[in-house]
Amino acid sequence: VQLQASGGGLVQAGGSLRLSCAASGRTFRNYAMGWFRQTPGKDREFVAATSASGDNDYYADSVKGRFTISRDNAKNTVYLQMNSLRPEDTAVYACVATHTRNWVGARYVRDWGQGTQVTVSS
Repeated sequence: VQLQASGGGLVQAGGSLRLSCAASGRTFRNYAMGWFRQTPGKDREFVAATSASGDNDYYADSVKGRFTISRDNAKNTVYLQMNSLRPEDTAVYACVATHTRNWVGARYVRDWGQGTQVTVSS
């Protein structure tokens, strides 16, 4: 599947951004989707994931309560609403598609999209 993320930008601490990821190429509604982020010199970090139906969501402790993942299967799009942003949230955010219906970990990620830069100023 091809994944195209958008919605990144520069925001002040405490602000909000909404990322979108449009998917094409295979049946979007059958697979769990997620978001990862990466900063230079650091390992890629899991952010959030949602099951194929959207009924089950998973979050990294660092973003729990501030970020919300959602999906619109009719539009083949997954979203990441990011509130109360902090400078440490600065990273390139990339969406991923798995080949499972539920999120069972990064090892089941099949497709990675190009990222979108999020910069949070203090």
